[in-house]
Amino acid sequence: MFRSIWEDIKREFSYGNMVTRLVIINVMVFIAINLTWVVFQIANGYASSPIYSEILSFFALSSYWLDLLLHPWSLITSMFLHEGFFHILFNMLLLYWFGRIIGDLLGDHRILPLYLLSGLAGNVVYFITANVLNYTAGSIAYGASGAVMGIVIATAVLAPDMEMRLLLFGNVKLKYIAAAFLLIDIIGIGGMNNTGGHYAHLGGAAFGWFFIRRLQQGDDLSAPVNKFIARIQNFFRGLGEPRSGDKKRGPRMAYRNPNSDTATSRKKAPRGSAKPAGGDSATVSHEEKVDAILEKIKESGYENLTEEEKKFLFNASKK
Repeated sequence: MFRSIWEDIKREFSYGNMVTRLVIINVMVFIAINLTWVVFQIANGYASSPIYSEILSFFALSSYWLDLLLHPWSLITSMFLHEGFFHILFNMLLLYWFGRIIGDLLGDHRILPLYLLSGLAGNVVYFITANVLNYTAGSIAYGASGAVMGIVIATAVLAPDMEMRLLLFGNVKLKYIAAAFLLIDIIGIGGMNNTGGHYAHLGGAAFGWFFIRRLQQGDDLSAPVNKFIARIQNFFRGLGEPRSGDKKRGPRMAYRNPNSDTATSRKKAPRGSAKPAGGDSATVSHEEKVDAILEKIKESGYENLTEEEKKFLFNASKK
């Protein structure tokens, strides 16, 4: 049974979209940290374990500047860390619902940068306010709430009049759902219950708004993030490959027909020669159509798209 579950998870992670992958990562970290808690809780005679607290603090974001200096990775790891069941459940539901919408509108490749940058903005706001306003001392923060709020607000800014069906409320426009979350967090910063968390939510929300506004002005903030991630992937991919000097030279299984002039004709073909259907010209027209639809969303909203335009945008986001 467990092997089958693991195979299903690997398949979904390999072939699913970025929203699915983010949900899987968060859930796997949640399971790992809670199993760790169980082990140390039992080993410590069912009393709070200082070792477990150290492990949690290693990945969570501290409001103390020296801890942040010694654990800079916590700016990223903390946004994948959850302890409570309802904490992760609520965050993952919002991530799944709103992430799928904005992924269809903007493309799957912008989901991870938006998640990371919104979470980072929320963490920075938490750290600054905790030290300037001094509403807490030596606290730690963790959870995907700031990152998720960035996605929620970005979706509402991009398609404010698009509707989502809610239990007990029926169809509600995204702008009202986002406004309700913002109001809860604004009221929350006036109390002492999770004050830092509410500041982090507002920081992530502010970046979600900023991300869409910059994108509408032609500045894609996801591009440098994706380039940076690609460089990291290429670096680790290169570690597993042999160096050029270490490659063994052996027989090459290649065949070329001496009577064929295909290779020669390819080399001599001018760069401006005719291109097959589906080449660069088709790609340019496809991108222009996507840009035109996004411009229409900006001016009149997602709900004014035709069914054909919605279908085209949905299929384009999968590429």
